[in-house]
Amino acid sequence: MKAISGFHHVCVKTRDWDATMRFYQATLGCTVKIAWREAPQRAVMLDTGDGNYLEVFEDLAYSGPTNGAIYHFAFRTEQLDATAGRVRAAGFKITVEPRDVTIATTNAGPVPVRIFFCEGPNGESVEFLQNTLT
Repeated sequence: MKAISGFHHVCVKTRDWDATMRFYQATLGCTVKIAWREAPQRAVMLDTGDGNYLEVFEDLAYSGPTNGAIYHFAFRTEQLDATAGRVRAAGFKITVEPRDVTIATTNAGPVPVRIFFCEGPNGESVEFLQNTLT
Protein backbone atom coordinates (compact mmCIF):
# COMPACT_ATOMS: atom_id res chain seq x y z
CA MET A 1 0.00 0.00 0.00
CA LYS A 2 1.30 3.46 -0.92
CA ALA A 3 1.79 5.87 1.94
CA ILE A 4 0.72 8.83 -0.21
CA SER A 5 -1.94 9.40 -2.84
CA GLY A 6 -0.41 12.27 -4.83
CA PHE A 7 0.54 15.91 -4.48
CA HIS A 8 -1.67 18.17 -2.44
CA HIS A 9 0.04 21.53 -2.94
CA VAL A 10 3.15 23.52 -3.73
CA CYS A 11 3.78 26.69 -1.75
CA VAL A 12 5.28 30.01 -2.85
CA LYS A 13 5.99 33.18 -0.90
CA THR A 14 5.18 36.66 -2.15
CA ARG A 15 5.89 40.27 -1.22
CA ASP A 16 3.40 41.45 -3.85
CA TRP A 17 0.06 39.86 -2.97
CA ASP A 18 -1.93 41.69 -5.65
CA ALA A 19 0.39 40.77 -8.54
CA THR A 20 0.48 37.17 -7.35
CA MET A 21 -3.31 36.93 -7.19
CA ARG A 22 -3.63 38.57 -10.64
CA PHE A 23 -1.27 35.99 -12.13
CA TYR A 24 -2.69 32.86 -10.54
CA GLN A 25 -6.37 33.88 -10.46
CA ALA A 26 -7.01 36.32 -13.31
CA THR A 27 -4.42 35.00 -15.77
CA LEU A 28 -4.49 31.25 -15.03
CA GLY A 29 -8.01 30.88 -13.61
CA CYS A 30 -7.19 29.41 -10.19
CA THR A 31 -9.88 29.85 -7.54
CA VAL A 32 -9.62 30.32 -3.79
CA LYS A 33 -10.33 27.15 -1.85
CA ILE A 34 -9.46 28.48 1.61
CA ALA A 35 -7.85 31.66 2.92
CA TRP A 36 -6.54 32.56 6.35
CA ARG A 37 -4.87 35.39 8.26
CA GLU A 38 -4.91 39.06 7.33
CA ALA A 39 -2.40 41.36 5.60
CA PRO A 40 0.56 41.52 5.91
CA GLN A 41 0.63 37.76 6.57
CA ARG A 42 -2.19 36.49 4.37
CA ALA A 43 -2.29 32.92 3.14
CA VAL A 44 -4.44 31.14 0.59
CA MET A 45 -4.87 27.76 -1.08
CA LEU A 46 -5.65 28.26 -4.75
CA ASP A 47 -7.40 25.40 -6.54
CA THR A 48 -5.45 24.49 -9.67
CA GLY A 49 -7.74 21.59 -10.60
CA ASP A 50 -7.91 17.84 -9.93
CA GLY A 51 -7.56 18.30 -6.17
CA ASN A 52 -4.21 20.08 -6.46
CA TYR A 53 -3.46 23.41 -4.87
CA LEU A 54 -0.99 26.25 -4.94
CA GLU A 55 -0.50 27.70 -1.48
CA VAL A 56 0.63 31.33 -1.25
CA PHE A 57 2.11 32.95 1.86
CA GLU A 58 2.43 36.72 2.05
CA ASP A 59 5.86 37.63 3.42
CA LEU A 60 6.91 41.26 3.10
CA ALA A 61 10.52 40.33 3.94
CA TYR A 62 10.73 37.74 1.13
CA SER A 63 13.59 38.54 -1.24
CA GLY A 64 13.08 36.07 -4.06
CA PRO A 65 14.32 32.66 -5.10
CA THR A 66 17.53 31.41 -3.55
CA ASN A 67 18.31 28.44 -5.80
CA GLY A 68 16.65 26.07 -3.35
CA ALA A 69 15.67 22.47 -3.96
CA ILE A 70 12.60 23.27 -6.07
CA TYR A 71 13.81 24.00 -9.59
CA HIS A 72 10.32 24.69 -10.98
CA PHE A 73 6.79 23.43 -10.73
CA ALA A 74 4.53 22.46 -13.60
CA PHE A 75 0.86 22.87 -14.33
CA ARG A 76 -0.94 20.47 -16.66
CA THR A 77 -2.92 22.18 -19.41
CA GLU A 78 -5.02 21.14 -22.38
CA GLN A 79 -4.64 24.58 -24.01
CA LEU A 80 -0.91 25.28 -23.89
CA ASP A 81 -0.68 27.87 -26.66
CA ALA A 82 -3.73 29.78 -25.46
CA THR A 83 -2.34 29.73 -21.91
CA ALA A 84 0.99 31.08 -23.16
CA GLY A 85 -0.93 33.87 -24.88
CA ARG A 86 -2.75 34.74 -21.66
CA VAL A 87 0.49 34.76 -19.68
CA ARG A 88 2.17 36.98 -22.27
CA ALA A 89 -0.83 39.33 -22.50
CA ALA A 90 -0.80 39.71 -18.72
CA GLY A 91 2.79 40.96 -18.96
CA PHE A 92 4.65 37.98 -17.53
CA LYS A 93 7.99 36.93 -19.02
CA ILE A 94 8.00 33.77 -21.11
CA THR A 95 11.39 32.16 -20.44
CA VAL A 96 10.96 29.16 -22.77
CA GLU A 97 8.64 29.69 -25.72
CA PRO A 98 5.99 27.04 -26.44
CA ARG A 99 7.61 24.06 -28.11
CA ASP A 100 7.26 20.37 -28.75
CA VAL A 101 9.71 18.11 -26.92
CA THR A 102 10.05 14.35 -26.92
CA ILE A 103 11.28 12.91 -23.64
CA ALA A 104 13.48 9.92 -24.42
CA THR A 105 12.54 7.81 -21.43
CA THR A 106 14.47 4.81 -20.21
CA ASN A 107 11.33 2.85 -19.29
CA ALA A 108 8.36 3.85 -21.45
CA GLY A 109 9.61 4.78 -24.90
CA PRO A 110 9.40 8.30 -26.31
CA VAL A 111 6.95 10.64 -24.57
CA PRO A 112 5.91 13.64 -26.68
CA VAL A 113 4.97 16.78 -24.75
CA ARG A 114 4.34 20.44 -25.50
CA ILE A 115 5.77 22.87 -22.94
CA PHE A 116 6.53 26.47 -22.10
CA PHE A 117 7.98 28.19 -19.06
CA CYS A 118 7.40 31.61 -17.55
CA GLU A 119 8.65 33.61 -14.63
CA GLY A 120 5.94 34.04 -12.02
CA PRO A 121 5.39 37.29 -10.13
CA ASN A 122 7.77 36.23 -7.34
CA GLY A 123 10.61 34.93 -9.49
CA GLU A 124 9.31 31.35 -9.44
CA SER A 125 9.85 29.26 -12.56
CA VAL A 126 6.52 27.87 -13.76
CA GLU A 127 6.25 25.20 -16.43
CA PHE A 128 3.11 24.42 -18.40
CA LEU A 129 2.87 20.93 -19.92
CA GLN A 130 0.42 19.41 -22.36
CA ASN A 131 0.47 15.72 -23.20
CA THR A 132 -1.64 12.59 -23.16
CA LEU A 133 0.74 10.02 -21.66
CA THR A 134 1.61 11.32 -18.18
